[in-house]
Amino acid sequence: MASVISCGPCLYDETHQYASKWCTSCEEGLCKDCEKTHRKTKTSRNHKLISIDDYWKIKDVPISLACSVHDKKLEWFCKSHDKTLCVVCLPTEHGSCSDVIPIDVAAPKSRQSTAMSDLQEAIEVTLRNITLCINNRNTARKDIEKQEKDIRTIVQVTRTKINSYLDKLKEKLIQTLASASETCNSKCNIVLQQFNTQEVKMIKLKDQVLQMKEFASDLQVFLGTRAIDKLVMSETESIKTAADSIYDYKFNLVLNSDIQKLSNGLVKEFGEIQVAEHATNLEFKEFKIEQAQMQQKVLNVQPSRNVADVKLQLITNVGLRKEGKMYITGCAILPNGHLLFANYTNNHNLLEYSEEGYYIGTIPVSAAPFDITVLDSDRIAISYGGKNSSKYITIELVGLRKR
Repeated sequence: MASVISCGPCLYDETHQYASKWCTSCEEGLCKDCEKTHRKTKTSRNHKLISIDDYWKIKDVPISLACSVHDKKLEWFCKSHDKTLCVVCLPTEHGSCSDVIPIDVAAPKSRQSTAMSDLQEAIEVTLRNITLCINNRNTARKDIEKQEKDIRTIVQVTRTKINSYLDKLKEKLIQTLASASETCNSKCNIVLQQFNTQEVKMIKLKDQVLQMKEFASDLQVFLGTRAIDKLVMSETESIKTAADSIYDYKFNLVLNSDIQKLSNGLVKEFGEIQVAEHATNLEFKEFKIEQAQMQQKVLNVQPSRNVADVKLQLITNVGLRKEGKMYITGCAILPNGHLLFANYTNNHNLLEYSEEGYYIGTIPVSAAPFDITVLDSDRIAISYGGKNSSKYITIELVGLRKR
């Protein structure tokens, strides 16, 4: 079974027991008996135990308790560099860092920390961006299908028009052919009719000569021969004249050059499909990097600049909500971008606004706040000045809660 985990201590003793709990510190399963021992042992009584079902829920979460470089247990946390350290990393890479704390001190606040909230928000923003991309691509696919359908329709309509036009051209050519054939046949019929008439005349003259030769007198034969001879000579000349004016006809088809190209396959393409690519310009939502964690890194990498070269730029206008007396003496930007203002009055609270300048609410403090500074992602420091003297200033650390 994929959901079965063996007890780690029992396996060490070469026995096999199914684990009912998982120790997130030791990273091994525990059977019921070993769980009791684990809870009693001083070094492990504060370890967090979870059910095996819960273990499977976080099994694939990329969490390692060992240093990826030195393979040592992670025991320290550098707040300046936002980095977990082992006993080797600490002296070699972060020996000069002043705000290194035990990881056991930093870890308990992680569930409610701004970093966790920012991580969840970053994931949500990324998921929204992915959803935006998915929706965009699905829309693009539908648009592609529509364009393909439209072009197929255009091709089919064009093909139908071409067929219809070719049918018209063919019918016109056939009509021309029929007209030419009719004209030639008419000419042939006229000449043929003349020859048929002359044939009848010559047959009649032939019969007359035979009858004259058999039954006529010598004088009649003499005179008739000369008379018929004149008629034959006349018909012969007429036949020769008609024969000289007759013609034979040969029909030849000369195809249009464009039609020849189509029939000979010289037209290689019906058309050309051109695909133009253009940027989609999706409006990605950028999640702002947590300022408190990145502040030290920025200071380390940015070159020094002359204050005279600094140019101010208006980001947003904040319209302060005035309720009673107001005397703003300090302000700070939280890691999540919210704005805090110190209202140095007896209201004893800080004013909180969104990064767009909208009023969110107040944070109660113990006295009239004079100034504010952000310590890290979870804490701010507030100074309280005396009314009659600036020599006495009280500093208070205040934890932030997620808004």
